[in-house]
Amino acid sequence: MRAVTQSAFGEPSVLRVTEVDRSAPGPGQVLVRVEAAAYNPVDAAVRAGAFPLLGDPPFTVGWDVSGVVEEAGPGVSAFAPGDEVLGLLGFPAAGNAYAEYVLASPNEIVRRPAGLTAQQAAGLPLAGLTAWQALAGIARIEEGDRVLVHRAAGGVGHLAVQIAKARGAYVVGTARAGKHEFLRGLGADALIDYTAEDFVTAAGPVDVVLDLVGGEYGQRSAAALRPGGLLVSALGGNPGITPEEAAALGVRLQVVSVRPSAHDLAELISLVEAGRLTVHVDLTVPLAEAAKAHEQGQAGRTTGKIVLVP
Repeated sequence: MRAVTQSAFGEPSVLRVTEVDRSAPGPGQVLVRVEAAAYNPVDAAVRAGAFPLLGDPPFTVGWDVSGVVEEAGPGVSAFAPGDEVLGLLGFPAAGNAYAEYVLASPNEIVRRPAGLTAQQAAGLPLAGLTAWQALAGIARIEEGDRVLVHRAAGGVGHLAVQIAKARGAYVVGTARAGKHEFLRGLGADALIDYTAEDFVTAAGPVDVVLDLVGGEYGQRSAAALRPGGLLVSALGGNPGITPEEAAALGVRLQVVSVRPSAHDLAELISLVEAGRLTVHVDLTVPLAEAAKAHEQGQAGRTTGKIVLVP
């Protein structure tokens, strides 16, 4: 089978399509024929060596996948050949999603709903789970909460906006003005052009901030919170503020570290089936052009998700 591998850390050009052996599923595994895999910023960080989750190359990056079960290994009864599935595989260990076939655990995958194409389904797991585990799991947002989502039009952000709305929150998003119409269509209540306005002042006191930027946004996001409010950062390596600094400001800081969860994916699928969550795919590229996906993703102007197809 074909897979995208790299033999060194570096720029997107290190990603090469190679022929590798296709593994057979062992006990408690299924073999999935990949219909689509998604790009996530962590893919680029691992590729470049900035986030060495997988040790030294060679390896295959990628964790998001949608596809069709080709074969079920011994002991697997939840899935059978022909089932259409999606999932976040192995994270933070190797997921090997940039390939034509991939091994998965039944605890990482769910059936694909009719409301998502294969490409949309590939874009849901890592980004959707990050948003869900931050907002529903950590923040436990509920009806009437005011929630500020940074990078609201991005992969995690556009899903976070919809999840927050589905839970009854008043949602404020930061994004360039050209993306405001898109976000209004997803249900955002108020939008801030971060290039022209100070979001601290414009957002007003909020109950929860989901920070998908990090760095200097950490301190500023804390300042946008009401007393006792919660800052959830997806940038564990650089949240821009410590728990002690947050406490001194009268607010709280927690970091979301996404993990595979079929249970949480099922919650997201329920929202999809209820018509309250969709995945916007901004760009689809062939698997052989994985470098292009990384170049586009690193440019930081993507609306929604970038997807690769074998």
